[in-house]
Amino acid sequence: MLHIYNTLSRLKEPLKTVEPGRVRMYVCGMTVYDFCHLGHARMLVSFDVAQRWLRASGYQVDYVRNITDIDDKIIRRAVQTQRRLGEVTEFYIQAMHADERALGVESPDHEPRATQHVGGMIEIIKRLEEKALAYQSEDGDVNYAVRAFAGYGKLSGKSLDDLRAGERVAVATAKRDPLDFVLWKSAKADEPPESKWESPYGLGRPGWHIECSAMSRELLGLPLDIHGGGPDLKFPHHENEIAQSEGAFGGTLARVWMHCGPLMVDADKMSKSLGNFRTIRETISGGAQIPDDAASYSVNLREAEMLRFFIVRNHYRSVQNYTPENLFDAQNALDRLYQTLQNVPPTKVEIDWEQPAAHAFRAAMDDDFNSSGAVAVLFELASEANRAESSQASGLLCALGSILGLLQSEPVAYLQTSSRYQRGGNAADALSGESIQALIDARAAAKKERNFARADQLRAQLREAGIELEDKPGGVTQWRRA
Repeated sequence: MLHIYNTLSRLKEPLKTVEPGRVRMYVCGMTVYDFCHLGHARMLVSFDVAQRWLRASGYQVDYVRNITDIDDKIIRRAVQTQRRLGEVTEFYIQAMHADERALGVESPDHEPRATQHVGGMIEIIKRLEEKALAYQSEDGDVNYAVRAFAGYGKLSGKSLDDLRAGERVAVATAKRDPLDFVLWKSAKADEPPESKWESPYGLGRPGWHIECSAMSRELLGLPLDIHGGGPDLKFPHHENEIAQSEGAFGGTLARVWMHCGPLMVDADKMSKSLGNFRTIRETISGGAQIPDDAASYSVNLREAEMLRFFIVRNHYRSVQNYTPENLFDAQNALDRLYQTLQNVPPTKVEIDWEQPAAHAFRAAMDDDFNSSGAVAVLFELASEANRAESSQASGLLCALGSILGLLQSEPVAYLQTSSRYQRGGNAADALSGESIQALIDARAAAKKERNFARADQLRAQLREAGIELEDKPGGVTQWRRA
């Protein structure tokens, strides 16, 4: 039975859904004002693996991942670039989808946009106001009265007194309490017209937190079976969602809260100020320069799957450290699995979950989506396939890999694609396929002429360029990039 670590209870718990056999999962998605970075990649891949495993386990899954398309940062980007808000958000939504396709992230069942649910947000704000949990301040903003909600802090473990004592910045004096957060922002004269909606509180726009309370309820109903997101959303975003939804409707917002761990860069938090900010596209584009005005881009097949593998080989809750060395290790490890599929062509198999390897894979995934343990099973299967030359083992390797979104490329195409993450290699300087084949043909001619010294010299030349050769029966030479 699947057990999931619940951030709320701080325990692994068996998954018990509201409706037997159905999982309603809501994950907080992107604010679309810039290109997605590696931290986003981790969130996208982690919850993609979770929904894949839920479906593989026989659940009917209703997966919602929202898009924040109205926000201060989006308004700033629109003003800076002199574009309409819709142009900005549509461009970055398409760019996000390009990243998802590259990483093999399946589309959610629903992808609501905040601007499509403003009416539902206003309804919740009105209910909160009726229950004395919200008030309109002198500056026109509507704020949530945090101290009026008894359960505030239960997700993050933060107490109101600790939060009050930890304040280091000035807060809006129009609030009754510095801890209160905004539900509805009063419109400013210099803001774009398309950023303003009519409401009982005057012209304005919703605060960030209220959108997820509205969209999750409208699309899935309450309580949710699983609510998830990145590590930085636990507080204040998810804490505020609980206050809003449970304050307005009572009951429980979500039975299980899932948060993936942070992705660090050289042991530091990724940020533009530290100069260690990395987008998904620059990491998997093979080194090609991508114009800033291009939403889609050319993806390097090998680098893209390497990045997914890099994420999946770690438990989703662990702290993961991005370094060039770690990417080289991930590339090398994934290459070994593809070499197995090339050397031992797989037979198509139906997964028998009683088979030892499949059983071990399931046990790992049922233990809080432990993809790290599941990947270890893949390597055990690869060893078995190579040792016994078993197409069945190779087939099971491929079938189980598909549940993690791995090993679905054609092995020859994968292994012959250059990558910047090959040891000692550089995609930009790599020999072309035509050049490699010409050297292989020259080596074959030298061997035919019994000029074995020349043949060895050509093989060494290719190895120096990062090309490994394997001579097969019938005079066929197979090559791959090391």
